[in-house]
Amino acid sequence: MFDIGWQELFLVALITIIVVGPKELPRVLRTVTLWIRKVRSMAREFQDGIDDLAREADLEDLRKDIEKGAGVDFGDEIERTIDPSGEMREAVEEIGGAVEDTKDAVNNPKIADDRPEKTESETAGPDPKIAGSKTESAG
Repeated sequence: MFDIGWQELFLVALITIIVVGPKELPRVLRTVTLWIRKVRSMAREFQDGIDDLAREADLEDLRKDIEKGAGVDFGDEIERTIDPSGEMREAVEEIGGAVEDTKDAVNNPKIADDRPEKTESETAGPDPKIAGSKTESAG
């Protein structure tokens, strides 16, 4: 820390003994020691405060990065990575349309009947009078 050799320390001790006197020297040394401890404590607190500020700044940067990442739509990113041309999306939409048409046809057969209308003779089937007479004669 300080580049003080034994000669400088001897000179400081000699001047202190002459100025303070040997009788008051222990009290002065205690006071100086307390002041040194306070200065070290203040320096440690200052360093801790600087470290906290640095950590908070790093955490603030991290928080901003996370918030920026939260704004990204990962579904779009994945879709662009997997299907950049959009061919797969079109195929899936086409299949989905076919499934919807099939579902509608199953739920409501009148809508899905694309065949031409049948004539009355095709839809009527066997004559009920004839069908009834056959059952009467058989029974």
